[in-house]
Amino acid sequence: MSPEQAWVKENAEESALKCLKALKKHNFRGHYFSSGDKALNHILWSIPPWVSVGFGDSETVEQIGLPGALHDRGQKLISSFWEDDPRTHVLPTPGKAFRVGKEAIQADYFISGINAITLDGKIVNIDAGGNRVAGTIYGPGKVIMVAGTNKIVNNVEEAIERIKKVAAPLNAHRFQTKHGMEHGLPCGPTGECVGCDPCMICNITVILEHQIFPRIEVILIGEKLGL
Repeated sequence: MSPEQAWVKENAEESALKCLKALKKHNFRGHYFSSGDKALNHILWSIPPWVSVGFGDSETVEQIGLPGALHDRGQKLISSFWEDDPRTHVLPTPGKAFRVGKEAIQADYFISGINAITLDGKIVNIDAGGNRVAGTIYGPGKVIMVAGTNKIVNNVEEAIERIKKVAAPLNAHRFQTKHGMEHGLPCGPTGECVGCDPCMICNITVILEHQIFPRIEVILIGEKLGL
């Protein structure tokens, strides 16, 4: 770990505030909360109870309890990873994933996690099928992206390195164990990027650098969340 990386890790709140200041220059709204509970209360207050909410698969969003809290108040939720209750996950068929994924990115609000976010205000996400990144860049009028301060890095190069070496293998393993897949992704068992070709999980890289209309709100939480 470089001295710069160590500083980001050891100064979580200062890193988050620096990151949010840079995001503001790029027309992103943002907030920092010291805990997942505080972030959850803010998000619930921000989303009107009558709107539809689409989801990209996110461990962070699940850890703070957002899908369940929205479900319990009667919100219309759209995700291919559950049927009636977001606390009960299912592995969608390819047909369902495509169909419901299209519905999710047409919702009024879209919720997503973040793979990595830089101190100079760039959001970096890598996706397998594209539905998660699609919802963030186009479609819903409002987007809320949530991340723990463990996702903050110095620059885009560190962001991609983090995703390839940390987030992608952990997500591959999570996906296999959580959904009971018989055959996992190549990086799941090893915990390391194996440079598979064709790639199974790191197919699409999106770097959000600026937005014309302020539709995306970034929530940073002073906890280690997600992968």
